[in-house]
Amino acid sequence: MGSANSDPRHLPGSVARSVKVLVVGAFGVGKTTLIDAVSEIPMLRTEETVTTASIGVDPRVGAKSTTTVAMDFGRLTLGGSTALYLFGTPGQRRFWDLWAGLADGAVGALVVVDTRRLEDSFEVLDQLEEKTDLPVTVVVNRFPDAPRHPEEDVRLALDLPAGTPVVTADLRERRETVGALVTLVEHALRRRASRGMAA
Repeated sequence: MGSANSDPRHLPGSVARSVKVLVVGAFGVGKTTLIDAVSEIPMLRTEETVTTASIGVDPRVGAKSTTTVAMDFGRLTLGGSTALYLFGTPGQRRFWDLWAGLADGAVGALVVVDTRRLEDSFEVLDQLEEKTDLPVTVVVNRFPDAPRHPEEDVRLALDLPAGTPVVTADLRERRETVGALVTLVEHALRRRASRGMAA
């Protein structure tokens, strides 16, 4: 029988730092998929079935039949010493007031975008800027039928501030998704260090 330390629900004793990360994006871009791909604990989901009551209120995205109504939650341990706590936000506008509360204490926000519906990301980025002061990294979810664009073109199209990282990943793939999260954490730590030096 395994010890409690081998249970993935328990943090290893080597963890010295906990980091909260916000995962945001428009409806149906892959936020739940991202957290599910990397979480080492059973992911907390608050998904409900999309019903006819949402017609005309929420966007329709392909055959998507469920939607997050409060948040998604998962955990990922990096390098044995840093635990990332991932909080995924609902994508529909009517839930955006939740973002400020979920962002409290976060080190940064990973913004998921879909190049098939890039225009949906403008409002997401505006809301994030209005409700928080978090450092941001954009991850382009590489859907099989999505057009491919150079990351610099995505940066220009979204009018991102200089220095905002843009990465591309298949968010179903753990390794690629972990890479996007590492990029965000490194960017957030660099920004914190530069602000500390400027103070």
